[in-house]
Amino acid sequence: MNHLVIEATALTPYIFFNAETGHMEIKGRSIPDQPDDFWIPVLNWFESYIISPTTVTTFSINLEYFNISSSKRILFLLYKLNDIVKSGHDAKVNWLYRENDEDMFEVGHDYAY
Repeated sequence: MNHLVIEATALTPYIFFNAETGHMEIKGRSIPDQPDDFWIPVLNWFESYIISPTTVTTFSINLEYFNISSSKRILFLLYKLNDIVKSGHDAKVNWLYRENDEDMFEVGHDYAY
């Protein structure tokens, strides 16, 4: 399975999903004009990955801002980690945010539930 690499733009985040190591990274801003055009390839790649994941899958999410449509897709990816865990593999999430960004801290805390 190939890696998924999408370079960041002013409206979309950097995506680097590594099928060999299980490291997934989302970084930047996510406010795409056409959310499905951006997120559907990401979600489809991840659906393929969870068929045969690595022993440990690690998500690093470092977003400075995202809109509600992106939030739904990110939450979907995080829910899919449950499928990985149910299949006997480990999953970890690193939620990164600026020290003084209370909004992103709270969102990460909400997603943890």
